[in-house]
Amino acid sequence: MNQSVLVINCGSSSIKFALYANPDQPTPLLTALAERLNEQEPSIRIQGAVDYQHTLAAEAGHKAALLAFIEHCSAYLQNLKGIGHRVVHGGELFHASTIIDDEQQQRLATLSPLAPLHNPINLLGIELCRELFSGVPQIAVFDTAFHQTLSESAYLYGVPYDWYEQDAVRRYGFHGTSYRYVVEETARRLKKPAEDCNLLIAHLGNGCSAAAVLCGRSVDSSMGLTPLEGLVMGSRCGDIDPGLIEHMSRSRDLTLEQIMRELNRNSGLKGLSGLSNDMRTLLAAEAEGHEGARRAIQVFCFRVARQFSALATSLPSIDAVIFTGGIGEHAAPVRQRILAAWRFMNFRLDSDLNNRHGDDLGRISQPGSPLVLVVPTSEERMIALDTYTLIAAN
Repeated sequence: MNQSVLVINCGSSSIKFALYANPDQPTPLLTALAERLNEQEPSIRIQGAVDYQHTLAAEAGHKAALLAFIEHCSAYLQNLKGIGHRVVHGGELFHASTIIDDEQQQRLATLSPLAPLHNPINLLGIELCRELFSGVPQIAVFDTAFHQTLSESAYLYGVPYDWYEQDAVRRYGFHGTSYRYVVEETARRLKKPAEDCNLLIAHLGNGCSAAAVLCGRSVDSSMGLTPLEGLVMGSRCGDIDPGLIEHMSRSRDLTLEQIMRELNRNSGLKGLSGLSNDMRTLLAAEAEGHEGARRAIQVFCFRVARQFSALATSLPSIDAVIFTGGIGEHAAPVRQRILAAWRFMNFRLDSDLNNRHGDDLGRISQPGSPLVLVVPTSEERMIALDTYTLIAAN
């Protein structure tokens, strides 16, 4: 019996694929990335059991990329057990991963206004797969689900309460699939139940967030109603004074749409540096004396340290501080600067372990120091496991 599960992560101009042969396989049988979709030079790259790279037709979109993937991986896609989809926003309608039928798809569509840059594209991936893989169960795995355990004091904003009751205005938190994986993996490494773990976790990539985890459950998060709040990110601004929007509207005669585009697409590391949203590029440029790169990195690291300090309010004690995500896992100088900026905790890093991104446990701190770990995440693996679990239960 075929045990294969396909994981799909649809972005605004990309699709990530991962095919798992069975629930016990820790790494995918093959992976693929279709990028620059709906642009001039879209492409797809497949690695693993299939090795293929191709430039798609100009301005080819998500369906063309999905069809290209199916064409070149068809031998591995026969009788799929299920397809798992990353969905950014589940609002208050979805508290856990869910099998998507017509009714659930309609409910999911109502949440698009909460994440207009993400959910419509995630939904498009589900719609395309329901069309192209008729009869194969489709499972939605929500970034927000892990944070449904936040208390009122953590998720409510200081705005009229009927905004929450009628318009669902509250803190939701994101990157939950990553956090869930990292909590379970950290517990395994520490050889204790997840329910006994109090953790501060920073998921640092192009999108960045931090979360406080109490007894294995999320109790606070830096991201809010949308993935725009919180830390400085690759191209997103993070925390700002809401009055900035009115100020820029008057100062530059910008529309709301124009301002929000700038805050989402041209802010963060990209905006502060005037150079790039990529931390690797900025670290290299800083080493060559680029002032904008230095400024962006400095602000980025300080904001993570400040957010850690704030999130610590939600925990009685901290078993470990965890770094994950592309920057968190691979940028040793960034980890060092973040912890140096959080002076209250008196972290002492082991420079050699930090440069090696951790020992076998992932530890980068010295003995006697508060524990700091680098724990690689695998959102795709978590989505695959949820897909297997839900299909088995149904």
